[in-house]
Amino acid sequence: MGAHNNVHIPRESWPHFTWLAIEFFIVLAISALSSREIVNIIAKDVEPAMQNWYFFGIIALIILGWYIGIRHGILGKKILETRY
Repeated sequence: MGAHNNVHIPRESWPHFTWLAIEFFIVLAISALSSREIVNIIAKDVEPAMQNWYFFGIIALIILGWYIGIRHGILGKKILETRY
């Protein structure tokens, strides 16, 4: 039996950038919620303008930590690839 040329293969039909966009918004949501809780714990007596700096600084640290530290540093290692 031959292969049909009209078979649906999700990896080839689903655009790769949408997975990156979904991942970004999940990381952004998790970092915003985490940052809100951290700022509520450590910056209770600080004025609101400084709380904004803490809030967005923590968001930036979490996002940079994910994309630079974890995603490219740990998940990008050659040992984790299955290609030979």
